[in-house]
Amino acid sequence: MAAATAAGAAAAAAAISLFAYYLLLRKSGSKLPWTLTTRANGRRTRRKGLMQAIGNTPLIRINSLSDATGCEILGKAEFLNPGGSVKDRVAVKIIEEALESGVLVCGGVVTEGSAGSTAISLATVAPAYGCRCHVVIPDDAAVEKSQIIEALGATVERVRPVSITHKDHFVNIARRRALEANVASTQSETNKMQTNGSAHVTVEMLHPKQTNGSEYANTEVPHNGKLCPDSGSKGGFFADQFENLANYRAHYEWTGPEIWEQTKGTLHAFVAAAGTGGTIAGVSRYLKEKNRNVGCFLMDPPGSGLFNKVTRGVMYTKEEAEGKRLKNPFDTVTEGIGINRVTANFMMAELDGAYRGTDREAVEMSRFLLRKDGLFVGSSSAMNCVGAVRVARDLGPGHTIVTILCDSGMRHLSKFFNDEYLANHGLKPNAIGLEFLDQ
Repeated sequence: MAAATAAGAAAAAAAISLFAYYLLLRKSGSKLPWTLTTRANGRRTRRKGLMQAIGNTPLIRINSLSDATGCEILGKAEFLNPGGSVKDRVAVKIIEEALESGVLVCGGVVTEGSAGSTAISLATVAPAYGCRCHVVIPDDAAVEKSQIIEALGATVERVRPVSITHKDHFVNIARRRALEANVASTQSETNKMQTNGSAHVTVEMLHPKQTNGSEYANTEVPHNGKLCPDSGSKGGFFADQFENLANYRAHYEWTGPEIWEQTKGTLHAFVAAAGTGGTIAGVSRYLKEKNRNVGCFLMDPPGSGLFNKVTRGVMYTKEEAEGKRLKNPFDTVTEGIGINRVTANFMMAELDGAYRGTDREAVEMSRFLLRKDGLFVGSSSAMNCVGAVRVARDLGPGHTIVTILCDSGMRHLSKFFNDEYLANHGLKPNAIGLEFLDQ
């Protein structure tokens, strides 16, 4: 009887402890570790291991900007994801959907063309799914990004920056690398079947979903040693972050709901820059479905055509009009944002307007946040914060504005946080407060 009583007391204590833990997590806004995630098709799945640590990032008050504007300016601290950026969510969603559909198999190689963050996230996540990673990166991106990717075990291919219309643009090369991996895989299978005495073999070069209709997605792939065939080749998959709507879905199903829950639906505006367009599209569409009155705005860096697309309906920049198309095809010290084409992901965005920022504003904002808030953020995060202040000033005091702190400054040391590099471009920071926003 005593033993039964003791056992009952222990069970009761355990139940109380578990319930207390549940309340603590609910109060802090954290997800329970066994929480199921919902996919677009309604199926629910458990994420295990590394993937459990991705998402549910804190929404922090940026004190300096909030106090200066009279608004609550909140930053979604995506730099706290395991791979160090918002792109961890995209990497997980792209790989999960590819594995589920069968266009990627365990042991296959994921290829991507990326200026850095998505590449790092794919290199971080791919091994957890039993896959390899091959990244093509423009050689003007901060060198520490390729160093991180290589340290993560991925293959890195640095190429010169050219227009997306060029066959050797880093995205188009990445697409070809997936084709090469598929050729290697089919050759390997053919050799195995011939060895086993099979007289005939049918070869399917590439799953049609991987081509995305691109003129560069053909089967004439000269082997150049970049992806060498081997006996263990399992084929390739081109992640295609710009056009793959898994990017948009990651933020519609994941980031947007987190922001809504963390603000308890009280936010008035959301603002962010766009590269692939997945973040701003997924978050804006989700927030608009919850409340049509939430203002959603684009923040665009120098040379990008998205500001004009949102405000005038056309992709047009002064640089193009003057015949001065610069690198790829715009010139800015910010990385990962700005583009001169409308991607499939960006087309999903629901926006109320757009703002423009300058390189100087991004540089000065990054130093201001570091001095005042201890926030060490990258170039796109800094530009997003410039946008948040612009929105706050237009709306007036008393409003709540959310933006994305995409990544930290740790992967921007050689350029954006290099005083010599900035001085050579006439961008050495010298502001004391936020006066740089008034110029």
